Amino acid sequence: MKKILKNIASQLHLWLGVSSGLVVFIVALTGCLLVFEEELEPVINRSFHITSVPSGSGRLSLDSLTQVISTEYPNNKLSRIIVEPEEDRTVVFGLKQGKSEKELLSVAVDPYTGKITGSRQEHDTFFEVVIRLHRYLCMGDTGKIITGISCICFLVIMITGLVLWWPGRKNRKQRFKVKWDASPKRLNWDLHAVFGFYALPFVFLIASTGLVWSYKWVNNLIYLAFDGKPQQKREAPSNLISSAASVTHYQQILNKTDQLRSHTGKVTFTTLDTDSLSITVAKTDDEAAISNIVSFLYFDKNTGSLISTRLYENETPGFKARRVVFPIHTGSLLGWPTKIIAFIAALITASLPVTGIIIWLGRKKKRKKKVQKAISQSSLVETEVAVQKGVL
Repeated sequence: MKKILKNIASQLHLWLGVSSGLVVFIVALTGCLLVFEEELEPVINRSFHITSVPSGSGRLSLDSLTQVISTEYPNNKLSRIIVEPEEDRTVVFGLKQGKSEKELLSVAVDPYTGKITGSRQEHDTFFEVVIRLHRYLCMGDTGKIITGISCICFLVIMITGLVLWWPGRKNRKQRFKVKWDASPKRLNWDLHAVFGFYALPFVFLIASTGLVWSYKWVNNLIYLAFDGKPQQKREAPSNLISSAASVTHYQQILNKTDQLRSHTGKVTFTTLDTDSLSITVAKTDDEAAISNIVSFLYFDKNTGSLISTRLYENETPGFKARRVVFPIHTGSLLGWPTKIIAFIAALITASLPVTGIIIWLGRKKKRKKKVQKAISQSSLVETEVAVQKGVL
């Protein structure tokens, strides 16, 4: 029975690995980059995000910065505003260029001088491309199906890999350490099996949380488990005053947000391009024990008055559980320690299809040699028999 189980696991591990290996390699490699997206983005695009802080000079109001954008881009509708907590960061405005979010133009403004420091098509930025490659292989819905199936295959591969790795009494020690001075063939096997074993708990967690973005039923399963019902659709409430606004109230809204949520964190204004709905302001809590803690506040677009709030502490268990999925998947849950673990786990994952293919090709070559040797021995025996019979 044990032998049959091993044979089944071996076949599943092999053929699922061969069929999904390239996708796993791409997803894992892009995942390595995305672990440090927050740290790398200001470095890669420094002039877009970073500005100098002049001594003795205060920040301009958010309304003044918005006026700069309106003057420079009169034909574009304002869609969002991002205000980072760091003093040396620019304020980034998102402008719609069409009906699709893919056509969003991001414009960075120096909050001290009001000068526009850069603009870019958000869809074409480096990390946006990396994210599309990671989630959809840059192939839209078709790519989403492929990555989703590959993710499930990889979960099965990890389970079958553990079955194949499971040591007997005689070889228990060698399954826990890499023999660095071994032959290239043995070293490659150790890199695949031993590294794969140590990374398995982390990679399994990362891969299983990734299913949330591939399948809606997995996302709803979280809410069903914690709230007893599927995710409820939420949107910003309507404005209290229906008349069109003649002035902006963004600085007033920002001040009120900071008053209600005094912790440090990024502030994001959205639903700015919808006249009937109130402004949604999301503020992250950078002082929380874990990342991705966000509270939502809704302000009347025409008066800047607070309409309602969705504070994180009042959210449902399902919402809180869903919010923690992203930092678990990216490794940002507890900051640098978990990010380093996620990066190493993703790097090992990217190596597994490579070392696995090398093992497979080596076995194919070995089998081919065995077949050739058997054929050659068979021919030799036939020749000897023929000689003995006097045929040759």
